[in-house]
Amino acid sequence: MQIQFNTDNNISGTDQLKEKLIAILTDSLSRFSDRITRLEVHLSDENGKKTVGNDKRCMLEARVENLKPIAVTSDAKSIEQAVNAAAEKLSAALNTTLGKIKTY
Repeated sequence: MQIQFNTDNNISGTDQLKEKLIAILTDSLSRFSDRITRLEVHLSDENGKKTVGNDKRCMLEARVENLKPIAVTSDAKSIEQAVNAAAEKLSAALNTTLGKIKTY
């Protein structure tokens, strides 16, 4: 599974941040790693330098063999929380989508 990161101007995509997020994502999506060819991670800070509410957004887009891309979004107070929540949503979406394929 190839993981590609995209950040807006308000988030610095340091190697340390990427390593931490790769660990979270590979752990959360390990069940589907053989089916996901590429995972795109889009990180943004909706309010810029202001720290009000759930302003960190993570959008995950999974490219699965022979299927349309599956995308989920999550907002939280920190990047790590947003990535964890988005990974849970993506895991549920993949479970539903791939489960339907196996039943037919």
